[in-house]
Amino acid sequence: MEIRRMSNALALALALGWLLFSSAMASPVVSRQLFNSIFLHKDDAACPAKDFFTYDSFMQATRCFPRFGRTGSLSMRRREVAAFLAQISHETTGGWATAPDGPYSWGLCFKEEVSPQSIYCDPDNTQWPCAPGKSYQGRGPIQLSWNYNYGPAGRALGFDGLRNPEIVSNNSVISWKTALWFWMTEQKPKPSCHNVMVGRYVPSELDLAANRTAGFGLVTNIINGGIECGVPTSASVLDRIGYFQRYAALFNVTTGPNLDCQYQQHY
Repeated sequence: MEIRRMSNALALALALGWLLFSSAMASPVVSRQLFNSIFLHKDDAACPAKDFFTYDSFMQATRCFPRFGRTGSLSMRRREVAAFLAQISHETTGGWATAPDGPYSWGLCFKEEVSPQSIYCDPDNTQWPCAPGKSYQGRGPIQLSWNYNYGPAGRALGFDGLRNPEIVSNNSVISWKTALWFWMTEQKPKPSCHNVMVGRYVPSELDLAANRTAGFGLVTNIINGGIECGVPTSASVLDRIGYFQRYAALFNVTTGPNLDCQYQQHY
């Protein structure tokens, strides 16, 4: 009888522990209140993405990526989410130097690239061939671009990215999912942005030679290094950093080192 009571007590303790663990894992990566305090102007009448990038759609999309914002220590989880929101804010910003509430309060203002200079079709990529008449310009929070990104994103998320790329700027949940897919997915030789921000990036010999050190700057390199990295710090890089510094303060975490990619070779 004593052994049975001990077993029951142990079972109860394990059940309570699992409940607490499950509750912690199920908690939002960012509260609605914090989300609204971050994106002060996304639903202004002047923003083309008005009412598109909703908090509820974001939360629904995160459920497809359970490791996002839930890996590592509390500070690490907060820092990752702050970094993600900073990067997408730069990609979709409607801010300017003297904007109300500052230039870093205007993320998620645009949902589609303005005046694209091409249709972003790589004809040499036969694995993800471009569909006739379709443009793979930047769309969504991360401004997904090129046929070689639309194709695999669509396959992973359950839509036809090559023949129906427009859905990324027409469906809010799918739009958020494409940004999270890009963030979470390793595309060799690039690591995933997620692994960089949660301390799981292991640099290769080539990475070490290219000075690709872990930090927010490496995430910028993954997203747009061909244009912004390995050169004197550009205005775009500074804008990304500015967003990250603001959001990290709102999340009550530090930014960590290596914010820029000025001395990194791009991939």
